[in-house]
Amino acid sequence: MSDLIVSGDVARLLHAAREVIAHAHAPYSGFPVGAAILTVSGEVFAGCNVENAAYPLGLCAEAAALGVMVSTRGAQRLRAALVLTARPAPSWPCGGCRQRLQEFMGAEAMVYAAGCGAEPVGMPFARLLPLAFGADDLAPGSS
Repeated sequence: MSDLIVSGDVARLLHAAREVIAHAHAPYSGFPVGAAILTVSGEVFAGCNVENAAYPLGLCAEAAALGVMVSTRGAQRLRAALVLTARPAPSWPCGGCRQRLQEFMGAEAMVYAAGCGAEPVGMPFARLLPLAFGADDLAPGSS
């Protein structure tokens, strides 16, 4: 499926992430993040991080984008995701967000990381979260 990701798709994701990163609420870390996700049907959803003074209550940009998708269109399979930071170097999704993305992504889906001063770098999701825990692990009789 990764061969279905074309430069136009990555450009759409980057554009969407750039639009929402401006709204990030990151007064504590100073680390604004925008994320955009691409469904298999071609829809793009985006979200930004929202920090809270009680640190564990913050919301990562990837989780925000997934929330927008699920609340407006329901659960969808994802073809790709992109994370954009306001720093020059790209940053990859945190471990929690990798698990959140896993709920909607197959191993072959692509994840991209971009900084404000660099082109996006991509890799298959399976490389980002090898041996992922998922719904199949909860099935009766799984071991």
